[in-house]
Amino acid sequence: MSDTFATTGLTARPAQVWGAIRLVPLVREEPLVGLRLDRRVYGAGDPSIVDVGDGTCYQAFIPHAFVASWGTDADPSAAFGTQLQERPAMPSSARMRAPRRALRRMAHRESSNRLRFLPMHLAMEGYLALHFGGPSIVWEEWTDRAVRKGLSPRTEEAFCGCVVRGLADALKVFEIHRGQCGVALYVADTLASVFVVPHPSDYRALHTTLLEDLYGEVLFHYANYVEAVPDFVVAIDGERVSSLANLRREAAEQSRAWERFHHLMLAGLTGEGAYTSESVYRMGSFELTRFLPSFRLDEENHIGERITHEDGRLAYCKTFRLSPTQTRRGHLLANLRAHEWDLVATATALHTTPSELTRRIRDSGFDGLLRQHVVDRLDRDGRRRG
Repeated sequence: MSDTFATTGLTARPAQVWGAIRLVPLVREEPLVGLRLDRRVYGAGDPSIVDVGDGTCYQAFIPHAFVASWGTDADPSAAFGTQLQERPAMPSSARMRAPRRALRRMAHRESSNRLRFLPMHLAMEGYLALHFGGPSIVWEEWTDRAVRKGLSPRTEEAFCGCVVRGLADALKVFEIHRGQCGVALYVADTLASVFVVPHPSDYRALHTTLLEDLYGEVLFHYANYVEAVPDFVVAIDGERVSSLANLRREAAEQSRAWERFHHLMLAGLTGEGAYTSESVYRMGSFELTRFLPSFRLDEENHIGERITHEDGRLAYCKTFRLSPTQTRRGHLLANLRAHEWDLVATATALHTTPSELTRRIRDSGFDGLLRQHVVDRLDRDGRRRG
């Protein structure tokens, strides 16, 4: 399904700046009724093995999961799992054992109205699924390995928020606004992520999880190389203010100006580019989906996951900005898949030659999946045309 990204139901408030970090609060006039989010901490620093279905698993560091609870009760409900208990004694034999690596599904229904899912891993797995496929037709160009196992390696690198310079301090000192249900995070005025939850209480509980989220390599370097970004300063012309009503009018205009500026900064995420969405789970009047961009070269590209209400309001989302290298790889794999992995047809669609396409495939780290004699033949044909 193809659609766009919209922050329906949320309003931006003036940003807060700490060095190269800019956080834009996103608030709701009224909490979104019928859905709550809670965090389940896994704690151990050991990698976990995640089952993504059809016999495919991957290994990753997973600090926590989110638990979504939904229903028709309009009253705020207590967060699931908040109990104070005495820590059980650990036998000495258990301390010597190797850590257990749990096999966890990406999204798992725990009861009639409770779903446990792995934040950001839903989105990243959707991107890695481009690698999981491989040729659907046994073309002569591809090796047996490519047909049996798909493209490899199926890995992507990202930085944990705790190593992004200034982010921990920013989260510690920034004010959480009344009614705040989300935040747009910028590093050196480059959009890094948008995080939204249904209720202000959920946001207060999950605010610091931004330190455990994934961020791209480019943003990590931006935080190190850029010392500071300009702060937003309210400027009201004193000559135009002669009464309290005038002051309210000028303040409202400043708020509208900031809202317009924020929408401009979000244009790379919410602009005209279409996203391909995949439904993951339906929860009453809410739906959990993940999305991929159209992989526009030399532009912003974001992957992510979101929960939307049936009336279009955004209840939850997390986004991840792809690096230029990840965008080029996604662009290449998406076009190969769209043309059933036929090199000639894909090259024609990309307005290039089969020999140039094989060069791009090699540069992307997938050269071992092409039959060498076919690559050599395409190279010879390319030299003759040149």
